[in-house]
Amino acid sequence: MKNLLSTIGQNAKSALFISVSSKKKDQVLNDFHKLIFKNQSKILNENKKDLLFANKKKLNENLIKRLALDKEKIFQIMKSIKSIKKFKDPVNRVIEKWQRPNGLKISKVTIPLGVIGVIYESRPNVTSDVASLCFKAGNPVILKGGSEAYFTNKLIVNLFRKALSKNNINRNYVQFIESKNRKIVDLMLSKMDKFINVVIPRGGKNLVKKVQKFSKIPVIGHLEGVCHTYIDIHADLKIANNIVLNAKLRNTAICGATETILVHKKILKNFCNLILKNLQNHKCKIIADQKIRKIFKGKSFLAKEYDWSKEYLAPTVSVKTVNNVNGAIKHINKYGTMHTDAIITKNIKTSKEFLKSVKSSIAMQNTSTQFADGGEFGFGGEVGISTSNLPPRGPVGLNQLVSYKYQIISNGKIRK
Repeated sequence: MKNLLSTIGQNAKSALFISVSSKKKDQVLNDFHKLIFKNQSKILNENKKDLLFANKKKLNENLIKRLALDKEKIFQIMKSIKSIKKFKDPVNRVIEKWQRPNGLKISKVTIPLGVIGVIYESRPNVTSDVASLCFKAGNPVILKGGSEAYFTNKLIVNLFRKALSKNNINRNYVQFIESKNRKIVDLMLSKMDKFINVVIPRGGKNLVKKVQKFSKIPVIGHLEGVCHTYIDIHADLKIANNIVLNAKLRNTAICGATETILVHKKILKNFCNLILKNLQNHKCKIIADQKIRKIFKGKSFLAKEYDWSKEYLAPTVSVKTVNNVNGAIKHINKYGTMHTDAIITKNIKTSKEFLKSVKSSIAMQNTSTQFADGGEFGFGGEVGISTSNLPPRGPVGLNQLVSYKYQIISNGKIRK
């Protein structure tokens, strides 16, 4: 296994030092798009193999939901490739330039991050998105997908490599680790620091926690998505009702789903009668504090301390009363995961205070937290979402997959 990973690492490093023109990059993505279109039936057949394996292993329903492909999902994959192709090449862009009094001309210019290792679970669309984004940004990528999506991922990667070969570009810009051995991830994190510049984990809490704990390589990612929606005293409750229903139940399996609703104490009665009742009518389990349970006539369960930091990833929501916007901010900064948090209000001053003060990488007003997604941000796709205080933060798309260097020009300057 060490020899396999060493070969993959060396191949990736070799690809890194081969410059590819913007025109060539776009041609590869165009050919990849065509190959996905032509091979839809094959992709669906490979996906069926993976689904049989996943069901046989009795994997979590969320994982199976993320794994399953249909024609609509393949269309979305193709749409994402097309979108990424349309973006300007983020490499070799001059961010800023200036001249010093001594005559030094300094430019800050974008460069690829380097070789990127992506460890992920279930979602075959991640294979396509990550390969396309990393390649467009000049970064060779090593993909380690979960065994549950083995056949689908392998085919998608082979199609990308076919597009690379067609354009006489090193196929090793995109590599897929075909071994299902569980020790592979451990070896990637501990033995490939000479080859991989950054690791991005995409998957459940246990996977991300493991990567963050054991990786010798810098990590971009987030552990959990404990997202909040705060309903302010100045909220339009009709708008709030629509947003909360979407933020919680549109897709409960994603990291941008709202897990806790915070409610201003002076609107509890109207909130419970409208919004909580609507959630319950849509089969959402309500876990609430004592104040809310006294008012809400529907079925609810008493919230425990751990519920405020719980990522349910299910049709379940915790609901808490707060005194004001400052109470909401305090709660979010204590129990949240700096992912995505929203305020529903018509009050501009209150909104500004919330957007400024929550520590979240994404802060929203009158918007569903389900928009926490690189595609929805106009990035074409994402390799993940970062909740670190260090950049990049939020969805990591094309323009976040580059670093920079300084280029200095002078006419024979020496320092005294």
